[in-house]
Order: sequence, then structure tokens, then C-alpha cells
Amino acid sequence: MYRFSALALCAAIVGCAPVPDVTAPAPAMARDIHSFARPEEARVSHVAIDLRADFAQKRLDGTATLDVVVAPDAQRLIVDTRGLEIQRVSSAGHSALRWTLGEADPVLGRPLTIQLPTGVRRVEIAYRTAPDAAALQWLAPEQTAGKRQPYLFSQGQAILTRTWIPTQDSPGIRQTYAATIVVPEGLRAVMSAEMLTPEGEPVPGGRAFRFRMDRPIPPYLIALAVGDLVFRPLGPRTGVYTEPEVLDRAANELADLEQMVEAAERLYGQYRWGRYDVLVLPPSFPFGGMENPRLTFATPTILAGDRSLVSLIAHELAHSWSGNLVTNATWSDFWLNEGFTTYFENRIMEALYGSERAAMLANLGWQTLQAAIAELGGPAGADTRLHLDLGGRDPDQGMTEIPYEKGAALLRTIEQAVGRERWDAYLRSYFDRYAFQPMTTQAFLSDLRSNLIRGDVALEQRLQLEEWVYRPGVPTGATPVPSSAFQRVEALAAAFASGTPAARIPTQGWSTQEWQHFIGSLPMTLPTARLAELDAAFRLSEQGNSEILFAWLELAVRNRYEPATPALERFLTSQGRRKFLTPLYTGLMAQGEWGQALARSIYAAARPTYHSVSTGTIDAIVK
Repeated sequence: MYRFSALALCAAIVGCAPVPDVTAPAPAMARDIHSFARPEEARVSHVAIDLRADFAQKRLDGTATLDVVVAPDAQRLIVDTRGLEIQRVSSAGHSALRWTLGEADPVLGRPLTIQLPTGVRRVEIAYRTAPDAAALQWLAPEQTAGKRQPYLFSQGQAILTRTWIPTQDSPGIRQTYAATIVVPEGLRAVMSAEMLTPEGEPVPGGRAFRFRMDRPIPPYLIALAVGDLVFRPLGPRTGVYTEPEVLDRAANELADLEQMVEAAERLYGQYRWGRYDVLVLPPSFPFGGMENPRLTFATPTILAGDRSLVSLIAHELAHSWSGNLVTNATWSDFWLNEGFTTYFENRIMEALYGSERAAMLANLGWQTLQAAIAELGGPAGADTRLHLDLGGRDPDQGMTEIPYEKGAALLRTIEQAVGRERWDAYLRSYFDRYAFQPMTTQAFLSDLRSNLIRGDVALEQRLQLEEWVYRPGVPTGATPVPSSAFQRVEALAAAFASGTPAARIPTQGWSTQEWQHFIGSLPMTLPTARLAELDAAFRLSEQGNSEILFAWLELAVRNRYEPATPALERFLTSQGRRKFLTPLYTGLMAQGEWGQALARSIYAAARPTYHSVSTGTIDAIVK
């Protein structure tokens, strides 16, 4: 197979900053079943997009110019598209090139095959996106905090970048990029890249914002947002973007951002992306956060007012090493991104907020893992493996809690076996060895054996690596992280279940995590009177903390607690985070005619406000 290293790619790009030297060879390129690309023939190394945002038509219109590294005798370039209207394809000298669009696949889209005459190394594609492009959500002014201006944001993971940029949409094909985005006057564009024109440049019909990302990244991390955005610095290299109406709350919630970056660097080495800013999006954003380089996209549901939900930001920051720096080569290797990051997130939280808070978060993660295993068919369920078989499926179907929490549990097991000092030294060296490269599960296990286990047969047997990675369920002997705070909470939940009045439960000073565990430790079935007692004592239906409210609403739905219905409807129609939507709609649909009628009524009103990532899941639940 014709291989290109990260250094070779960068050397081929004019103006690309040098990639740090690494001592380990790049892992052999894995075949990505979710891309039409044939990188062994011709591989995209750089993308330059020049697009205009048309809010009236809900389209991006312009060009993508691709720099290509071509193998000897290769005569074609294949890129991924889905729903794009291709208008013309030409070389850098503006000579028309022959091109064809292949047959449509419902998951992968259509391959765009471009014939490459001898010597052609740069291709320009003129195109426009579809109004319903799955990566893009166009919001009307009334869907924003300010209610005055429209808003646009992209979400490329896993394989949605091809719905707004024609490129080789595979996580193993890292690319640098540049962008010029023209937006209407009064709006600001931001991207996952260095901002070259912070205030934009006046052009006919609006303002042009220019960006540059000179480190090769997987294409799912190319991200764009446009709206009425303002910025506030939080430290020398950190800050927050959001709408003016949200800025004070967001800045207060993220006040520890600079300290988070410093804590992460002390653990696993230099932050290599320049700035680390956060964009707090409108509530329809389908994820908690997205780790776009230099600019994490975050849901406003983290704005609890007491910084109790900032572990989500720690998670996205940790991706700057695990995911953005060293990336899963295919979506079957997704756990290499998320398991590492979930583990790293917890270490950042421990460094900043103490071991007890970290223990509570890890314990909640273990509970989430057990629930996910149950939902996926129990310990024998095929999708409870870390390395997944996603053949014939949308990779989004593999984005369960398994890669996050089972992956993190494996890394904690390794830490416990070899000691934290030795494990940290290995992880830091791992990020250095494979910086700016894709990684496969097989290559990681090989590296672990070469650089940590080093022929220690007893350690190899103790770790059970093959069982953790390739077999379903969790190996025997794996245990949750103990939490003394949770032990006290469990005792109080048991006391309530035995008849102690809710008003006599001492909850003063409880953290979000203690509230989550308390609600989760209550009996699954409770009479209406006892639910009303809880609601009255703790005002749970009026909660402003999204995690606590979600836990309460799950319990309320399970018990058909009618007084919580208005809170449920408000919650489901005021945010689009899939983590919250999926269990609540699933719970409603399991409650017979009562729940199904309610689910369909709420969803009919809420669906137009959700991103396609969320509707793609909820459509199948609500039918």
C-alpha cells in the first residue's frame, strides 16, 4: 500500500507549520469502510474553502480547492460527497477536468471521481450545499438567545463533513485547511482554526472572515459557526464566544478554563494548538460538546451557575491530545478517541477539584457503562466490544457509552496494574510518538506491548487486553471507583425508600453528582405520593441544572408522574442534546398509550428545532 507520513503531507503544503518529529513510524493506513476514498492512489492533504452563507436559501455556495498527494501512475482522485450540487471541477490552471458522481448510498452518499491528468496536484470544485445538509443547522432568529439574528453551525462527526465539503471524509486522512467565509453584515463567523480576520473584511453583500489550520486534522473536525457572536478572554490563550445575552453566564461558568489547560499540560505534555476557546451554542446543538481544534463547540446545558458541569469542557479539552492529536484511524477504533479522553478528563477534574469529585464522576461513568451494556443486549451483546464491527452501518450507531466508559475503565485498569507514575510516562510518550497521526486498535496494542508491557507475561495476563478490546461485556474483576460521598448518598436514598420523609433528608451542600446518584439510587418504582413528596421538598421539576432535571424526569416518566409533564415538555422543547433526548423519548414510548401519545405530541413540536444528528436517532424511537 502506498503510504504517506504526516511529515510528507506537511512538506507538500506551502506554508504548513512543521509537524513535530516523531520516533515511531505511522501505523499502516487502515481501510475505512465509511469512505469512498482511495488514498493509496491520491490523497487530499489540504483543503481551501471559499464559501458564502445564504441564510435565505439555507445554502453554502462557493469552491473547495484540494491539494493532492498522488501515487505514481495514479489517474484519479475520489472524494466523498452527500447531497452536494457539483457545478464544475477544474485544475489549478482552470482547465476543466472530467468528473462523475457514482451511485448514491443511503449512509455514505456519492463518490465524486475526478480524472487527474499528469502533473495535476490541485483541484478546484465549485459546488453548493443542499438546504437540508445533515451537517448544517440553520436557525431562525427566534431559535437563538437574542431573537434578532439567524445562526448557523456545523457538526461533522462522524461522516457528515461530506455534506458541506467535498473531500476525503475519513478520520485517517488528515488534512490542513484554509477558509474564507462570507456572511451577512452584522454576523460573525468562527471556525476550528486560527482566525486571521477577527472582525471580518467588508466585501459586497457582507463581511469575509478568513481562517487557517496549519496542523493536519481529520476532516470531521473542520467546523463552522455563524451568528451574533461576541468574545471574552478568560486567560492568555483561552476565551469564550457566544451570543451577547449568554456571555456573562458563560464566562462565569468557564472561569477555570486557563487552569484546565495548564493542568492538562502538566499531565501529558504541551498543548499544541495555540489557543483554546469555547463557543457556547444555541440549545439545539445535539452533543454536550465537540472537540473542534482551537474552538470547542459546547451546549448551553452546561451553564448550571455553579461550575458543576464543567467536566464536559475538561473532556473536550482532553481531546486536544486524544482524538485531535492522535486520532482513531477508522470509526471502528472510536474508543481510542473517547476512552482515552474520558480517562484524561477525570484526571483533569481530579487535578483541579480533588479526588472525591473525580471519584464521583468515575463512579457515575461506571453506572452509565452498566446501563449501556444492558441496553445493548447484556454482557454478550456484540456492540459492547471496544473494537466494533460497523460493516453496513452508519458509524453513528457505534457512538454509545461503551467506547467512552469501557475504554476509560480499561485505562484505569492499566494504571492500577503498573502504577500511575509509569502509566503517565507511557501515555505522555504515546502522544508524542504518534502526534498528528491516525491510530488503529491493533497498532495501539502493539505499542502498549512494546513500550509498557515489554514482555512481562504476568502483566500481560493480568491486563486481559484481548478480552477488554475484542470481546463483549467487561472482564471479570473490573470494579467501579469507590466514592465515600456516594456511600452516604446511598444510605439516604435507602432511608427515603424505607419511609423517611423527603424533608428530613439532609441535602444541603450537595454537588450535582450527589443529586444524580441520589435520584439514581431510588427505587425504580415509586407511588405518586412519594414522588410528589420529593418534588415538593427539593423542587425537582423546577431545576435549572440540566443533569439533575434529566435524572428526575427519567424517574418521573418511568412512574407516569403527571405533575412533571410540563417540566418534561419544557425540557424536550428547549434543548436538543441527544444524550437527554434519547432516554426520555425511549422511556415515554415504553409507557404504552399514555407515554406514546405524549412523546409524539412533544416531538411534533420539537423536531423542527433539533439537529439532524438528533432527529436521526429520535425518528426511529418515536416512529
